[in-house]
Amino acid sequence: MSNFEFSVPCLFGLESLVADEMKRLGLKNVRAENGRVLCDGGAEDVARLNLNLRTGERVLIVLGSFPAEDFDALFEGTKALPWERFIPRDGQFPVKGHSLNSALQSIPACQKIVQKAVAARLGSKYGLNQLPATGAVYQVQFSIMKDVAALMLDTSGAGLHKRGYRANANEAPLRETLAAAMVMLTKYRGRDFIWDPFCGSGTIPIEAALIARNKAPGMYRRFAGEAFAFCDPKVWGEVRAEAKDKEFTGKYRILGSDNDPKCISLSIANARKAGVADCISFRDGDATKMDLPAQEGVIICNPPYGQRMMEQKSAQQLYAAMGRHWKFANDWKKYIITSEPEFEHYFGSRATKKRKLYNGMIKCDYYMYTENKRKK
Repeated sequence: MSNFEFSVPCLFGLESLVADEMKRLGLKNVRAENGRVLCDGGAEDVARLNLNLRTGERVLIVLGSFPAEDFDALFEGTKALPWERFIPRDGQFPVKGHSLNSALQSIPACQKIVQKAVAARLGSKYGLNQLPATGAVYQVQFSIMKDVAALMLDTSGAGLHKRGYRANANEAPLRETLAAAMVMLTKYRGRDFIWDPFCGSGTIPIEAALIARNKAPGMYRRFAGEAFAFCDPKVWGEVRAEAKDKEFTGKYRILGSDNDPKCISLSIANARKAGVADCISFRDGDATKMDLPAQEGVIICNPPYGQRMMEQKSAQQLYAAMGRHWKFANDWKKYIITSEPEFEHYFGSRATKKRKLYNGMIKCDYYMYTENKRKK
């Protein structure tokens, strides 16, 4: 039972980053698809992936897939899978999932069919008419796409973006996995000065510090897979120790600023919980008026969008003020995410390149200013 196929869903636009992370962790047969990345691995990789992935949303074990044009096919296909290899006789197995472009469209009906099929298989294998369902939770997921069903087991529990350091957040928090991706796309390795002038609850500076330290993002939380009967508890301890041994120490120049003092207090508390408070400075400040905190560095930020915290016109005025204030910051690279399609117009200059990303359900562009056109 050591060979598994893993599926790691991710925000659209981050597939290549997740794939790179998997390859660095030594996973085999890594292949990216829209919104997810697949790979092969062993039981120990349940722990390794959950603990170390920065940009993936959760770690699923793929049990199998089959055509499911009607409920009978869904029942029989599900029942044919080897559930007893994963779920013990007392295991709880709630079901959730989704269906797209398929004949089976009722999610509650599909949930009932899948649960009934799993119960029938386990009852038959364990010789029980009634399963006790008093043990650990084994969350079953199904995905039906174009009449093909895939059945999976969720090993993460809460999504991987829930690192455990952000109990409270500001009004429009940036998902931790997206913040990590934004930092990784700058090729940051801990040497540059990093500044987030709209730090909110501190997510970008904290993720930058975790990357600089090479600190596993899942170090301070628990995962559903830790209670699974087929996962050796010792492996989780070994993988945590292995991750701890790979951490770096050093002095890092990371600054988070915000014009709301409550955000600064929140950021400091979150950085402490994440174990990186000694790597980051936080201070009050207006992004459109503050002096640059260093001669050169990298600005990474998620300024307010018109459709979330501010009216669109206010957001556009803010972008224009940012452009004017940073106009001569020639030795700074700038990385800015926003859903404003005319951002470059208001900011006053064209990005070197941009990349489509999703902040939750909001389609955004990540504007990357990496070339000094004025000096050229």
